[in-house]
Amino acid sequence: MTETQVSQKARVASIDLIRGAVMVLMAIDHVRVFAGVPAGGPTPGVFFTRWITHFCAPAFIFLAGSSVFFYGRKHPDLSRFLVTRGLWLVLLELTFLRWAWTFNFDFAQYEMAGVIWAIGWCMILMAALVRLPLRVVGAVGVVIMCAHNLMDARMDALLQSFPGGLAGALWKIFYVGFFAGPISIGENGPNLIVLYSIVPWIGVMAAGYAFGAVLAMDPPRRNRICLALGLGAIALFVMLRAFNLYGDPRPWSAEAPEGAPPMPALFSFLNTTKYPASLLFLLMTLGPTIALIPVFERARGAVARWISLFGRVPFFFYVLHIPLIHALALAVSMLRTGAVDPWLFANHPMGAPPPPEGYAWGLGLLYLVWAIALVILFVACRWFSAVKARRSDPWLRYL
Repeated sequence: MTETQVSQKARVASIDLIRGAVMVLMAIDHVRVFAGVPAGGPTPGVFFTRWITHFCAPAFIFLAGSSVFFYGRKHPDLSRFLVTRGLWLVLLELTFLRWAWTFNFDFAQYEMAGVIWAIGWCMILMAALVRLPLRVVGAVGVVIMCAHNLMDARMDALLQSFPGGLAGALWKIFYVGFFAGPISIGENGPNLIVLYSIVPWIGVMAAGYAFGAVLAMDPPRRNRICLALGLGAIALFVMLRAFNLYGDPRPWSAEAPEGAPPMPALFSFLNTTKYPASLLFLLMTLGPTIALIPVFERARGAVARWISLFGRVPFFFYVLHIPLIHALALAVSMLRTGAVDPWLFANHPMGAPPPPEGYAWGLGLLYLVWAIALVILFVACRWFSAVKARRSDPWLRYL
């Protein structure tokens, strides 16, 4: 085996392991949604149950960009593939995945533009960007990630004078998201709630695309660059956050603002903005992810192999895990109360009413259901991975 082949094998192994770890963490947050547990605080257990899952979307979208880089090295139809796959992801988000979150067919009232929606539109935009030189794509991505928080100081004024019609809808889709309210589609159509705006995620994917060139390097050089980039991002996060210099619309404080519930200083420091993702949120999550790539390359053993399996079929995992977790939540409700709570069929999670009094699970039950889901998903992903290994049907590229 040549050095290049060894390098390629190590790269694939490390990225599969990172993607698999992302999927495992993501499942915790989605069990939390159906468990009715709040998204952070006041206890350390609840806060960090949510906080550790913040790494998922940045790592997943960043590495999706790297996957685009490697796909383009083997296939000349990269732009066409990105457009068709992007449209496919948007369609799935608004149909099957919307149903998986709600288990209802009330499409006329509610649609959610979640992370798969954002990835789909980012891929469509990447179809044009990949025609530019690699360094230009990377520079565009970094500028978007770093500069979009320049709008923070004007956000209140912008929201007060928010335009209507097509211009307002595009502004919500590209940047503001659900904070400016839903997008009404037609007089009697559904309300589209943009949970993941395209900015800054297109920047994250573009930067990940350029980062693919780093992953293609020989292991010693790749590891040095990953450590420098990752630790540098962490250091920049700490400096900007510690002095509230730039990068997040919500400054942290050692003391809770007057009238606000108390929050420990560490929680306030780590409580960066995800919707839309701030520069500090991205530095806080992508920095450790990149720095850990050399560590993941050295990971061995059964647990690493199991997690890597999820990383080899990440989209199949995603499509399957939401209805599976939702179904497990129905079973838990039946076992706890003898009936299925109607809240589990609400328009979920954004726009849903809060869970009924006494519904929320304890963290022990939350993690137990998460573990059960992972066992079922492991069996399903092992089967699908074997299918992909022995077949090369074009449709398999879309799962």
